[in-house]
Amino acid sequence: MREIKGRREFLKTLLGGAAAALLPACAIQRAAARHRKPLNFVFFLIDDFGWMDIGANNSHCFYDTPNIDRLARSGMNFTNGYAANPVCSPTRFSIMTGKYPSRFDATNWFSGKRSGRFNGAPLNDWMPLTEVTLAEALKEHGYKTAFLGKWHLGSEEKYWPENQGFDANIGGWAVGSPRGGYFAPFDNPRLGDYPKGSHLPKVLTDESLGLLDEYRDNPFLLYLAFYSVHTPLQGRDDLIAKYQARRQEILDAEEREFGPEEQVWPVDRPRQVRLRQCHAVYGAMVEAMDEQIGRVLDKLEQLGIADNTAVILMSDNGGLSTSEGSPTSNLPLRGGKGWLYEGGIREPFLIRWPGVTKPSSQSDVPVISTDFYPTILDMAGLPLKHNQHLDGVSLVPLLTGSTSIERDAIYWHYPHYANQGGFPGGAIRMGDFKLIERFEDGRVHLYDVQNDIGEREDLADKYPERVEQMRSKLHAWYIEVDAKFLQPKGDNQHPWRPE
Repeated sequence: MREIKGRREFLKTLLGGAAAALLPACAIQRAAARHRKPLNFVFFLIDDFGWMDIGANNSHCFYDTPNIDRLARSGMNFTNGYAANPVCSPTRFSIMTGKYPSRFDATNWFSGKRSGRFNGAPLNDWMPLTEVTLAEALKEHGYKTAFLGKWHLGSEEKYWPENQGFDANIGGWAVGSPRGGYFAPFDNPRLGDYPKGSHLPKVLTDESLGLLDEYRDNPFLLYLAFYSVHTPLQGRDDLIAKYQARRQEILDAEEREFGPEEQVWPVDRPRQVRLRQCHAVYGAMVEAMDEQIGRVLDKLEQLGIADNTAVILMSDNGGLSTSEGSPTSNLPLRGGKGWLYEGGIREPFLIRWPGVTKPSSQSDVPVISTDFYPTILDMAGLPLKHNQHLDGVSLVPLLTGSTSIERDAIYWHYPHYANQGGFPGGAIRMGDFKLIERFEDGRVHLYDVQNDIGEREDLADKYPERVEQMRSKLHAWYIEVDAKFLQPKGDNQHPWRPE
């Protein structure tokens, strides 16, 4: 009996080794990663930060972002990474829940109820406590969780981070911008008293470094959601002076800051657009935030935990380019914050997974903010919550060398009027093509965004069959998520409705 058992064990080992030899290298690497120490996560979420605002995406970037670029070089840059919405709260909702915000009518910034030709769709302005947030999913497996910065997912205290799965909440509450400005006193009930003039990005990072000291021996999620670079436009004097000098060089070259409205915007909704990145205060805000990201990356190294800490960075919507000072330019992307064009939804989207993801790697596969929830669980080797992150897809295959994931389309639904001039609409991206549907009158536009990143050539008339296919799929998705639409304004004003 002992001899038979020994043979069985020998054959089991031999066959196991043969099976392993047949596995792709990425699968072996992924399996090995799961037998290391538990994986920590640092998530940087930047507010109103454009895809073209980092050197990794823009070789002519006006702003210095050496630490974000360092992160890009050490991980994977998703060049077609998208926010789930062109404004902040819905995208934040999508990260925390893994769901499209349309499933809960959380489709505008909380509480954005602007009207235009029609009234906006019904809007819920909180994230329900019944959602099992990303933080709660990690806490179930012993993770320590900390939130710092901008929350903007509910006006009542019961909806704030400490009641949504975070052990610590520093700075997260109802308001979506720093009400007291970027220099203390901050007028924020979740920030303590700091010396007058203390700079908010540094304060949040100082607190983050302290939490890393505290959490270093536990698996953790540190979610640092900078208020930067949201308005008000305020920066450090030393950095403003630096960018004023750089700006003058551009103006001396007689470069125009703004272009004719009709060059960029539909004639029915004109908006002036910034053509050049040359806003000195915005530049100061970007660099100050980038410095703080560098401090966190350095701290991970100092604590000896960088090798088992994944780092993620993205923005909640595109750069602000059409209102409120229009501080940045997203060109060649069209539009910006509040618009369904690429400038409003395509974001810096970086993931570093030490020992697994190849440094300086790039993926052009379209991905979206709902994907973070299942991706983080999968990276940590934890069970997925398919009934929770309904709309997210794990990006682990891409991070481990694959060139595709199982998804044929991603969607957007913004049935509101943006502060920045954007029109109410929906959109779908399938492969290289993106279709935008306007909710006021049902008009559609089709763009080949892979080859026409600026969405200049409308192909709707050229490819009617593609338009019909994509529009039918978009309308089916509206039904799936129970999407709401514009409401009448006055007795005789009835907006378009999808069939």
